[in-house]
Amino acid sequence: MLRQVLHRGLRTSFSRLGHFIASHPVFFASAPVLISILLGASFSRYRIEDNVEYLLAPHHSLAKIERNLVDSLFPVNRSKHRLYSDLQTPGRYGRVIVTSSRRANMLDQHHTDLILKLHSAVTRIQVHRPGFNYTFAHICVLSNEKTCIVDDIVHILEGLKSARSSNRTTFIITYPITQLKDGREVYNGHQLGGVTIHSKDRVKSAEAVQLTYYLQALNVLNDVVAEKWESIFCDTVDHFQRANKEVKMYPFTSASLGEDFQKTSVVSQRYLITSLALVLTLAVLCCSMQDCVRSKPWLGLIGLVTVSLATLTAAGIINLTGGKYNSTFLGLPFIMLGHGLYGTFEMLSSWRKTREDQHVKERAADVYANSMISYSLTTALYLVTFGIGASPFTNIEAVRIFCHNTCIAIVFNYLYILSFYGSILVFTGYIENNYQHSIFCRKVPKPEVLQQKPAWYRVLMTAKFSDDTADSEETNSYESHLLVCFLKHYYCDWITNTYVKPFVVLFYLVYISFALMGYLQVNEGSDLSNLVATETRTITYTAAQQKYFSNYSPVIGFYIYESIEYWNTSVQEDVLEYTKGFVRISWFESYLNYLRKLNMSTGLPKKNFTDTLRFAFLKTPQYAHFSEDIIIPKKYINEPEVVASRMFLVAKTMETNREELYDLLETLRKLSLTSKVKFIVFNPSFVYMDRYASSVGAPLQNACISALFLSFFSAFLVANSLINFWITLTVVSVEFGVIGFMTLWNVELDCISVLCLIYGINYTVDNCAPLISTFILGKDFTRTKWVKNALEVHGVAILQSYLCYTVGLIPLAAVPSNLTHTLFRCLFLIAFVTFFHCFAILPVILTFVPPSKKKRKEKTNPENREEIECVEMVDMDSTRVVDQITTV
Repeated sequence: MLRQVLHRGLRTSFSRLGHFIASHPVFFASAPVLISILLGASFSRYRIEDNVEYLLAPHHSLAKIERNLVDSLFPVNRSKHRLYSDLQTPGRYGRVIVTSSRRANMLDQHHTDLILKLHSAVTRIQVHRPGFNYTFAHICVLSNEKTCIVDDIVHILEGLKSARSSNRTTFIITYPITQLKDGREVYNGHQLGGVTIHSKDRVKSAEAVQLTYYLQALNVLNDVVAEKWESIFCDTVDHFQRANKEVKMYPFTSASLGEDFQKTSVVSQRYLITSLALVLTLAVLCCSMQDCVRSKPWLGLIGLVTVSLATLTAAGIINLTGGKYNSTFLGLPFIMLGHGLYGTFEMLSSWRKTREDQHVKERAADVYANSMISYSLTTALYLVTFGIGASPFTNIEAVRIFCHNTCIAIVFNYLYILSFYGSILVFTGYIENNYQHSIFCRKVPKPEVLQQKPAWYRVLMTAKFSDDTADSEETNSYESHLLVCFLKHYYCDWITNTYVKPFVVLFYLVYISFALMGYLQVNEGSDLSNLVATETRTITYTAAQQKYFSNYSPVIGFYIYESIEYWNTSVQEDVLEYTKGFVRISWFESYLNYLRKLNMSTGLPKKNFTDTLRFAFLKTPQYAHFSEDIIIPKKYINEPEVVASRMFLVAKTMETNREELYDLLETLRKLSLTSKVKFIVFNPSFVYMDRYASSVGAPLQNACISALFLSFFSAFLVANSLINFWITLTVVSVEFGVIGFMTLWNVELDCISVLCLIYGINYTVDNCAPLISTFILGKDFTRTKWVKNALEVHGVAILQSYLCYTVGLIPLAAVPSNLTHTLFRCLFLIAFVTFFHCFAILPVILTFVPPSKKKRKEKTNPENREEIECVEMVDMDSTRVVDQITTV
């Protein structure tokens, strides 16, 4: 009883709102346009968010805390050791991979000279600032000797060149550990790629060489200079590539990922314009019909204008409140398009079912009463699901910002459809009542006058007058619409045919089978190259790195952050135990002897005792290794106290297998919680990987929970609780299928696909809820009859919005960007699977599942006599009442 009262109250409220808007159409048509223009002017404050880590790395990440601890213990700008690629924190840097298309040996004399020539050109780069020209020597990271730290591969190549110039053939390079001429052992696993080795790890040839140049960023000016240096670095490498076409070079800098992430917006512009033009054309065609009076082409155009105005208004508010644009916003117009166009088409469909002899205000009131309840509930679902995603519970900032802005856009989309589109609908109603042409607004002449006009004029002015229809004929003039005629006279009878149903059920079982197969293979995507444009440095560099430098995983720092006695044998054994399985450690005897002699001779450390003492890792068949530092404070104490130490582990794993690297991280983390020695592990990539799967999946889980909660709450607003039950089952079926098929289509579970899945919940409810509601609430007749009626009432709006939405997605597939490829595949699957459920699965399943329908029984008079009975015949869509005199 309560549900019926609430439902009736909502219908009355929306009916009065429609009547009020129809009474003041000029105000409601002009106010939204004026607001959009005023707020749209804020695009002068348009800003772009270029901090990729802020957007895509988990906000509450343990790796960020670990990085802060590492930076406090071992500041990069005060580092006294040789740096390695991907070591502690990349900061500002320039990196280049040099290889050959002919798979030549990059260690031969010709290529060695080329690489050293490139190195010389890079170190001579100048950044012009007022009053000074900065070179690499001014902004590089310095060593103890106040010289720029460069990769050890440069020293290796210089030694190789020197040996050749002096006709010495004894210069030996081993892999992945080699020894320099000064006796130091260095790691070259990330600097030599595609290596072929002889016995005893001697390098025979290498197909690729990687050089890295680290820059300081101590202050704002220094950071600006380093950023400019990175840009000139890429230009220098490109110029060197054009001058030496026998080699291929893949430059990359710390800013490349952010630039390539935002590049998707630039390369998408002309495709989005094409998409807009296609949607506009199809929307106009979908609203057109042969009857020039009842055709509504302008309403198709206005529907798209309404969505565009709402999006512009939301963008203006985002700009005024300090929001920054990023490439994930490309999905926002398509969310608005899907929700907005369906709302406009549903209003238009409801308008076509009103009686033409009613006043325009009464017709508008009926439209709002019939269509706005379900549209308001689906809008509330959008706000709840995306609102949860915009809450502090969301750990990915890009997801949180996107959901926040989506909520703003959805609110204005709903308000603009209520006001702007509704008022335009009223204007077209007056044009229709006056029998004016729907496009030219010219009065359509009577048939007898029209016959005297030329043929082209008669074609343009074809219309059906009310007095042309006989009493026995159907008076609904909108049935001549192509889509209406197709659904009512062809498709509804075909899909409910007894012989078609088994094939639909079989097809659904096949659908579930493939969806399950894909669901069991879901991949969690933490590879940031999936979110950038395709023809970019990030993609080409990543491909080259995976091809040539994937023999060893990124360098993992092993940091001990407590004061322990390294010279104690038991401590050494503990450290060996905790790093077992990753690298085997051996202490240099010279180091231990030095400590013993120091204590024996003085009993105290020297006043200027060095703050670093080196120890080394020895090579094993499974892992690479290299030297590193410990830190001892410069103060007078009885014994040298080690505050912190670090070592670097390089496992022989495939970098392309990110699951293996993630498992390695989790194993080390768990080990650190149970070990006797306090240590942490860190690599810059851990910031993006740390709990990425749970961080990405959390918004989807929260959205599903909130959707279930809203379904439970809305059970008090709908007339029958079975509606929510069937909607929930449909959403689960659609989401399950989309997840499965997107996996089979090589789409990983990342922030873009999760946002699409959240939208998929709402899109499914948008399209399926009206069909289910109409079927459930139907009384008498049969299930098949009410399935047909539900398709006739709501099928046209669903079909129109689906066609426009799908056509709008097609240009998105051609955008050269991995982000848009993910966006297209997910949105296309959501639209296709939902369409499949609306027009195939639900019409068949509902014909033989509850609720049951009672067939109306004809009453027979016990006495065999003739009587006259007045019977009220109500049309199935409840839009027309006909009194018919029946003889019994």
